[in-house]
Amino acid sequence: MNIVKILDQTFLKKDATEEEIRKVCEETRKYNFRGLCVLPKYTKEAKNLLKDTDIKVTTLIDEPTGASSHENRMKMVKKAKSDGSDEVDVVMKIDAFKNGKYEEVLKDLKEITKILPTKVIIGSGYLTDDEIKKASEIVKESGAICVKTATVNDPLDHSELAEKAKHVSIMKESAPGLLVKAAGSIRKLADVKMMFEVGADIIGTSSGVEIVNEAEGKGMENDEAWRKIE
Repeated sequence: MNIVKILDQTFLKKDATEEEIRKVCEETRKYNFRGLCVLPKYTKEAKNLLKDTDIKVTTLIDEPTGASSHENRMKMVKKAKSDGSDEVDVVMKIDAFKNGKYEEVLKDLKEITKILPTKVIIGSGYLTDDEIKKASEIVKESGAICVKTATVNDPLDHSELAEKAKHVSIMKESAPGLLVKAAGSIRKLADVKMMFEVGADIIGTSSGVEIVNEAEGKGMENDEAWRKIE
């Protein structure tokens, strides 16, 4: 069942108990997801619980709109690295971008990407189609490995997944050679398939277990589209 290779299980509960962290790590290990994305305060524990696996621990940095100073963002990323993070999902400085401060956005990301492999969240729900294109180009120039749609509080809800899929296709076309990660209200197998078919390479979801179970129940291995996952 190859679908797990594109799923980043996501756990962003801010008041999580130790038991909840342990459970999500156990599930991530059991299903062998591509990765587990957590808040900074849970990075060290997640890395410890997932040791001896090839599952990537990813730390979410500066949600929801990348409003922290560059200095603080650098500190967050360096702390994530010292805590054992394999990757970071960093929110682009969305306010700066919306105000046309493209050089500021690029400089910030260029320095961050030197610390850890970086997936950059552009907050596509806040952007126009032209802005999504421009943001994706900046992310590619920054040295990041991936451009990502959204994180928490994205303006697009589940009823607008078709719009998110359009965003993914724009990102894919605008940043050739860069991975594209779709995230935000992706909860069902059909949602994953929609994003995959328009070019998403990675899916971020808090419903990884449910999606895999649904896929197994439907005999997904017989679907031609999914056999492309390597």
